[in-house]
Amino acid sequence: MLSDLPRDPNMLVSYLNTLLRDYYSSLDELCEEKDISAEELNRLLGDIRCRYDSATNSIRPV
Repeated sequence: MLSDLPRDPNMLVSYLNTLLRDYYSSLDELCEEKDISAEELNRLLGDIRCRYDSATNSIRPV
């Protein structure tokens, strides 16, 4: 659920990167486990000018 994610863009990126670093090998795995729509999350990341980088398994600025 996107409503469970931090609303502040910096906190959101930090939160997601922590989860990706410590618990999940991909954004798809994180989304599946947390029951988050990957499409909606990617749209939200785009709105804050960030994207998922699979090479580093992290959220990066565009």
